[in-house]
Amino acid sequence: MPFREINSKMVEATVVPGQKMYSRRGAMLAYRGDVSFTPNIQGGQGGPASMIGRRVADEATPLMTVEGGGTVMFGHGGHHIQVIGLSGDTLYVEADRLLAFDGTLQQGTMFMGSQGGVMGMVRGQVTGQGLFTTTLKGHGAAAVMAHGGVVELTITPGRPVHVDPQAYVAHHGDVRNKLSTALGWRDMVGRGSGEAFQLELSGSGAVYVQASEEKL
Repeated sequence: MPFREINSKMVEATVVPGQKMYSRRGAMLAYRGDVSFTPNIQGGQGGPASMIGRRVADEATPLMTVEGGGTVMFGHGGHHIQVIGLSGDTLYVEADRLLAFDGTLQQGTMFMGSQGGVMGMVRGQVTGQGLFTTTLKGHGAAAVMAHGGVVELTITPGRPVHVDPQAYVAHHGDVRNKLSTALGWRDMVGRGSGEAFQLELSGSGAVYVQASEEKL
């Protein structure tokens, strides 16, 4: 894994000659060695199709290609950072939460309606997130951003995890999601705060939840 957590809001990445890394533009804080940063217009490993998908989804978060040899410190906006390792599976994460990731990972986009049908589309409407989400697949690691820290919740067959959609950060594994309603006393007295909707994730994998309902 090329990332080392310096503290909760900064990570250091090792850049190896001949291997690319991608980061959010403006996320570089400092670096050592012979490292270059160039604007990425190809959509990472996913190529032009991936970039087109992000533009359709209004997820064209500008990326930088990082190459050379040395170490780079990344951070952005004082947000908490979580490093997620992948071993051949797929990470689903909103594009604006990506801080940096291995160039070995295959990048793409997925229409959220395909996970849960209409409920996937409703999720986009309720959370304010796009109907598309970014996918990273393969062996490597990604650093994602969140408010107030992140907790990883394991999802196992027969034991789904319910998450406030506003607190959802990312998930990976063989997981399906759907939006469900959970009417409670807050709604009865007219003081609903969003908990009327819950994102249910089932299958086998993990979901990352931030300690806040605030969007980036």
